[in-house]
Amino acid sequence: MARQALSDRQKAEKLPELSEFQKFILDNTGRELPIFGAEFFANAQSTFTPIANSPVPSDYPLGPGDELMIRGWGTIDIDYHATVDRNGTINIPTVGTVVLAGVKAGDAENVIRAAIARLYKGVTVNVTFGQLRAMTVYVVGQANRPGTYTVSSVSTLVTALFASGGPNANGSMRRVQVKRGGKVAAELDMYSFIAKGDKSADIKLLDGDTIYIPPAGGFVALVGKVNSPAVYELKSGSETVESMLDYAGGLPVVADPRRAFLERIDPNKNRPRSVEEFALTGEGLKRSLKNGDVLNVTSITPEFSNAVVLRGNVDQPVRAPFKQGMRITDLIPSREYLITRDSVKRQNNAIVTGNDERDTTENATSIAARIGGLIDAINWDYAVVERVNRSDLSVQLIPFNLGNVFTNPAGPDNLQLQPGDTVTIFSQDDVAVPVDKRQVFVRIEGEVKVPGVYQMTAGDTLQTLIAKAGGTTSNAYMFGTAFFREEVRKEQQINLQRAADRLEAQMRSEESSQAANLRAMSGADAAAAAEQLEAARRVAQERVARFRRLQPTGRIAFGLDPNDRSFAHLPQVSLKNGDRLVVPSKPAFVHVFGAVNVEASPLWKPNTRISDYLKMAGTTADADVDNVFLMRVDGTVVSGESQGWFFGKIGGVEVMPGDTIVVPEKFDRQTAWTKFTQGAREWTQILANFGLGAAAIKTLRD
Repeated sequence: MARQALSDRQKAEKLPELSEFQKFILDNTGRELPIFGAEFFANAQSTFTPIANSPVPSDYPLGPGDELMIRGWGTIDIDYHATVDRNGTINIPTVGTVVLAGVKAGDAENVIRAAIARLYKGVTVNVTFGQLRAMTVYVVGQANRPGTYTVSSVSTLVTALFASGGPNANGSMRRVQVKRGGKVAAELDMYSFIAKGDKSADIKLLDGDTIYIPPAGGFVALVGKVNSPAVYELKSGSETVESMLDYAGGLPVVADPRRAFLERIDPNKNRPRSVEEFALTGEGLKRSLKNGDVLNVTSITPEFSNAVVLRGNVDQPVRAPFKQGMRITDLIPSREYLITRDSVKRQNNAIVTGNDERDTTENATSIAARIGGLIDAINWDYAVVERVNRSDLSVQLIPFNLGNVFTNPAGPDNLQLQPGDTVTIFSQDDVAVPVDKRQVFVRIEGEVKVPGVYQMTAGDTLQTLIAKAGGTTSNAYMFGTAFFREEVRKEQQINLQRAADRLEAQMRSEESSQAANLRAMSGADAAAAAEQLEAARRVAQERVARFRRLQPTGRIAFGLDPNDRSFAHLPQVSLKNGDRLVVPSKPAFVHVFGAVNVEASPLWKPNTRISDYLKMAGTTADADVDNVFLMRVDGTVVSGESQGWFFGKIGGVEVMPGDTIVVPEKFDRQTAWTKFTQGAREWTQILANFGLGAAAIKTLRD
């Protein structure tokens, strides 16, 4: 599969074909290893143009075809463009013939100056070079693009190799030869040039030179933790592990020199493949490599031999050096090391400088909610040491009492540590502690004598909180008392999103059904119905979006008797951290909205019923009077279904101060949205289950 995928990629990207050894490595390791040095030629162009503007070396011998620009001034002005002819000369007007064949480029100006000086005195001469002559070289053998190449007369073996795309997958990079006059004029090892920058064997080419790239003498592969994993060519039978690693750039720091594996192929054996293990030490580095070898260098185990780890609810996780006799207090010298960075950040963000009006970053609604939360509460009763048994690789958990470590450092909880131990400190959020050990900060507001945030203890109730706040005032309205809890708000939020998902699914289903009905229609009727359907869809989507934006309050409805006046009758609710109790004053109004003539807030009067307020507000023609419901100030919802026929259905229910009467509208055409929110039952469930108030209905209606 890997080879087929590679073949497809090669065709798509026109990549060079892999050698058989590369395919062998791909099949055995799953990795496509490049041939070392091949990337040097990867960007070589398929055509080559002689370089026109390269500097001319001073020792370059001039010959036929080279161009010179000669300028002179003084007793005579000269501005002449000359080309060396096939006889090796140039002919300067008024000066004559100058022989330049074989003259080095650095000496050309002196030769020309001397020729001019024989006829004219006081002439300043400047000579520059134009287009140099081109020459033809031949690239044969195992080249990517063998053929005839026209190159600049200053070209060298390396530049010509680059023009030909270098050796192919089976060609040698280590024995590239230049043949001149039937003899080997030079032999270049490209590895010395690519890996070490050694160009001492790179000679200048002459016209007619032949570059011969012989087949490679053999290949080995270096895999694993080496700086340049690749397929390397063997130059001779004396190549060693050390010399190959030298070309590969050595070993990275993460390599483990203690363990290397050499996979070898011996075609003369029944089972030709074998593997050996050895260390990359003096003797191992001197081992000779053979054609087909695969050297795999392993990685060190990323394990500390002398470290212990501290993590969890701490200032910062650390890996500390182990010391003989080390104990927990050596790793955690004081309790201050258990103040987390988040805790410090919360303390630092409590104020901001440079603001004359307020020196706090908290807004008025959140300051009280954040009191008591500056420090992450720590589980002092339980922390743990994880210890790995090296003999059987089992893990042992050693719990200890963190509080006792500081109160009694000489006690048994101040455990003696061993190398490799991991000490974990927990907060009370990580592992929940018993109720009587938790921090409980509760807020009380409104009609109490001393509103504020109070620290409570296990078993404290609403009555205890009210007593700690000095009791209620004479204006306190018990029936409207609101109690909020954060975990209830989170549950309500989850349920609200589930309801929104269900509503959206219902809408999509109905849209599909209506779209199917449209296909049975034709002409203007279909167009009008489609437009109407699209408008309804947009309205429904907007209302679902509003529904998702609703924010539950986390309010817990007590279901109190509206006529009860004693706060001692509040439920015996055990308090939790973050709870909030609001004791309002008695409202003077009742709210009526929905399908009424005038949405108003009339004054509350004793012994008045829902029907009385509906008469005052007046209902519209599309009012659904059978599904009127009452939102009590205590968070409960009363509907006609919950009342049955008692007191003449919902109209006979007595209204309390602060209550809200909601009159829904009738719907002639039902959509998924209207089905979801039409009757009192649905509204009752939405408002009660999600802790929403009258503002939620206004948000959805508007």
